Amino acid sequence: MFCVVCYMFMDKQQAKKRIEKLREEINHHRYLYHVLDKQEISDGALDSLKNELFKLEQAYPNLITLDSPTQRVAGKPLDKFKKVRHSVPMMSLFDAFNSEDMRDWEKRLYSLISREFRLDYYCELKLDGLAASLRYKKGVFAQGATRGDGVIGEDITQNLRTIEAIPLVLRRPKKGQLTKIGLAKDAIINIQTALEKGTIEVRGEVIMAKTVFGKLNKKYKKQGRALLANPRNAAAGSIRQLDAKLAAERQLDYYVYDLILPLSPRLAMASAKRATPSMVLSSPRLRSGQARERGDLLQKQEQKIELAKLLGFKVLKYNKYCKNIEKVFKFHDHWEKNRDKLDFQCDGVAVKVNKLALWPRLGAVGKGPRYMMAYKFAAEQATTKVKDVVWQVGRTGALTPIAILNPVRVGGVTISHATLHNMDEIQRLSLKIGDTVIIERAGDVIPKVIKALPKLRDGDERDIRLPAECPVCGGKIDKAPGEVAYRCANKNCYAVNLRKLIHWASKGALDIEGLGPKIIEQLVKEGIVGDLSDFYTLKKGDLKPLERFAEKSAENLVKAIQDRKRVKLERFIYGLGIRHVGEETALLLAKNFSVYNITYPKSKISDLIFYFKGIKPESLEAMEDVGPIVAKSISDWFYNQHNLELLEKLEKKGVGFIEDYREYIKKSPKFQNKKFVLTGTLNSLTRYEAKRKIRELGGNISSAVSKNTNFVVAGIDPGIKYDKAKKLGVNIIDEKEFLEIIK
Repeated sequence: MFCVVCYMFMDKQQAKKRIEKLREEINHHRYLYHVLDKQEISDGALDSLKNELFKLEQAYPNLITLDSPTQRVAGKPLDKFKKVRHSVPMMSLFDAFNSEDMRDWEKRLYSLISREFRLDYYCELKLDGLAASLRYKKGVFAQGATRGDGVIGEDITQNLRTIEAIPLVLRRPKKGQLTKIGLAKDAIINIQTALEKGTIEVRGEVIMAKTVFGKLNKKYKKQGRALLANPRNAAAGSIRQLDAKLAAERQLDYYVYDLILPLSPRLAMASAKRATPSMVLSSPRLRSGQARERGDLLQKQEQKIELAKLLGFKVLKYNKYCKNIEKVFKFHDHWEKNRDKLDFQCDGVAVKVNKLALWPRLGAVGKGPRYMMAYKFAAEQATTKVKDVVWQVGRTGALTPIAILNPVRVGGVTISHATLHNMDEIQRLSLKIGDTVIIERAGDVIPKVIKALPKLRDGDERDIRLPAECPVCGGKIDKAPGEVAYRCANKNCYAVNLRKLIHWASKGALDIEGLGPKIIEQLVKEGIVGDLSDFYTLKKGDLKPLERFAEKSAENLVKAIQDRKRVKLERFIYGLGIRHVGEETALLLAKNFSVYNITYPKSKISDLIFYFKGIKPESLEAMEDVGPIVAKSISDWFYNQHNLELLEKLEKKGVGFIEDYREYIKKSPKFQNKKFVLTGTLNSLTRYEAKRKIRELGGNISSAVSKNTNFVVAGIDPGIKYDKAKKLGVNIIDEKEFLEIIK
């Protein structure tokens, strides 16, 4: 046994040499165990080495470094995660669901490159975990971050340090090892230089193995603790714990799928000379960013994975080179049938063009790169029975049928409820209570009934009937012409009122911090809040006796409500919850009121009432993007006596709005009568800033793409608006092009 006293007989130089030897030996065995699946010494022997290192470092604390194996769990719990901007965006992949989608993808690739190139691929199992980026400076782990929105993530360095599969210091591969994976002499020199004094970024997936998940849940069950839902959620939740010790307990793993290396000096110098701002906007190669992102040191994706392994990272041993698309299909089909045998959750195959030289040429479009495709496995499905159907009442009074199911596991999650949307959907499915149905987790998120199996009926099934009255308040139910939803006609319905109150405090409306749905429901049940105006009479004494509240939390909530007494006019209008009036329509109404009211900029709620009571539905229809249904809804709302009384009560409580016609009027004719749709996340400015700039230049914003749309601005993860724009042939521009035209 070693003890601290023993080290007192060592001088500092001897201790330093011993520490360096121990670290080297421990890192060697970490690499063997985690990367090569080999074990030369027992766990007990390795623990003994770690223990000796720990005691030596305690005797000589000034010799402790961040890359020491003893420093995997360190530091006090964080108050919150700091934001980190990725040096290169972490883009998401486009999805393919069958071989036809994949063949179409390959055709598109060949249309962008010469036929003299023969495409080959590298296939990687697509892990279902949490993407994380690691930054190494001079070969030492310096920072780690979540993907976030692809541009800005959260700093989770402290938690990532607890994962044994992540090396705290990169291995220095020997020249022979680098030559063996096909690297040229100058590439080897540049990589060795990057390890010594440069920056290398690593992208990979944080996961929890199924076996670890099972063991933890078994342990937690014995301890009476809450069980983990599934490996994916467990991994994501663990890595975002503010206390690194909690993350360490979860025994997470990390597999690498990408490396971002610095440019060679030759290419860096050439790029600096060539890449003028105009070239960045005009050149597809430079616009994709890949010429700068990927460097010029490697030739193949296959090499990248091999290099990651040499640097000390775990890579999936199942990854495979496929010389053509047919081989890709075989790889995909094999693992789709055998994925249950894997010790991790996997939802498909990431298929990547193997030749890295083609990546800049193929570039990126919309939310992701063209040179990669996520070839998804078939959606996970299961069968169960519909026990009953209950009806929920929404903010607008709409009744939504919810299927109560016999609990069933789908994709690692137990599902007991699924929305049926409306009576039309029930009729389309020919669904009855008691039916056996197929449940699918669409996109691995939303449980959905996709089919009933009538041949399994036994005669005890019952028809699903619309309630004769509102299931919450007993009020009358009606259905407007041309709509599919049935609604509670009682304006004072408890459920409708509750959701109105929740909407008022929501992020898009008044955004009152701390006033969430559960708190609002508690206030309503206790009889403390009946309508919106009651929020503004709340006192600390009203809240303190309630569950979840103490002196400070009660004080904070009252202050948060008072601080949001006056908000921008568009937020105020949106918060009123007028049917069919979303954020864009609310902004349009605010703009028209403000321009009309230009001589009285410090308006009150009573001025707003006067304005809208004086406007006819046909005048509202004349506004951009306001049709007859929306116009009637606005007009009806401001003629409803209950609504007018509520507005008057709000004004008496000191509630109001901020308006500035200068923010709404057109300052420039540059985009006169041009209609823009924004989709996806922008890097250099917020959605609000982009909209404001468009309006300043005379343009209009729309929430939906149509043939009348002039521009669709596509950021990262653009979604279905991007797809619709492509289908309609609408002009799609990326962020750099957008920034250029708004100059």
